[in-house]
Amino acid sequence: MAEEKTQIRVFEEQKVRTVWNVKEEEWYFSVVDVCKVLAESASKDPGAYWRKLKQRLKAEGSEVVTNCHGLKLPASDGKFYKTDCLDTEGIFRLIQSIPSPKAEPFKMWMAQVAKERLDEMQDPEQGIHRALAEYKALGYSDNWINQRLKSIEIRKDLTDEWKKHGLKEGVQFATLTDIIYKAWAGKTAKQYKEYKGLKKENLRDNMTNQELVLNMLAEMATTDISKARNPQSFSEHEDTARRGGNIAKEAREKLELETGKKIVSPLNAKDYFEQQQIEDKGDKRE
Repeated sequence: MAEEKTQIRVFEEQKVRTVWNVKEEEWYFSVVDVCKVLAESASKDPGAYWRKLKQRLKAEGSEVVTNCHGLKLPASDGKFYKTDCLDTEGIFRLIQSIPSPKAEPFKMWMAQVAKERLDEMQDPEQGIHRALAEYKALGYSDNWINQRLKSIEIRKDLTDEWKKHGLKEGVQFATLTDIIYKAWAGKTAKQYKEYKGLKKENLRDNMTNQELVLNMLAEMATTDISKARNPQSFSEHEDTARRGGNIAKEAREKLELETGKKIVSPLNAKDYFEQQQIEDKGDKRE
């Protein structure tokens, strides 16, 4: 099955894991997540709810079970596990088997998700607006969201530059990215994620504003140096990545000297949201 990256979509503040099938141009949705959204009795153990419903549907000869695909999706522990998924048509059929007042709103939400993807294929800018709305729904501040969206644009400029030179996504991109991180932050991507207590979560989604800005500077500098020097060999690309990262390192060290505060932080998104809730409660008391 040809897949893009899995994505977390948000329906009424509940996360629904999805996978886009490039060949079919179709979304696949996690059945367990849909059960959790629709069935109140599934809120504590949506997996058990789906297993019981699955047995009943199978006994009835329903095509819903037959059409399920086992796709690897991230779980709460950060690891990827095979998870039952259905395409849009399959989910619509599943909804008929789950009595829920949320059925109609969820159908409308799914139709909007499908429409957004098709619209984005025609106009990529719409993807940016969707990302903004989803980050907002997850609780990120407007200031952070603006920085994050800009970081996506700068990252794409860099990867486009690498592709232009014939570099391949995967090991080569990861190696150069590690060099950039190591240069400015003193940690590889893996070490950085461990420092923040992350597993499979996106590192950039867990960066502070300052971290995002410095990483943007590092990647933008790497892109500009690459365009100016036109590296040919992979070792030359490694040197370019190191030079770009070092520019951000100098900025980090100067800022730390002026403020007396470390920029590379163990703070992750979960900690940030908890901190915001505490601050909001404090403001209300005052």
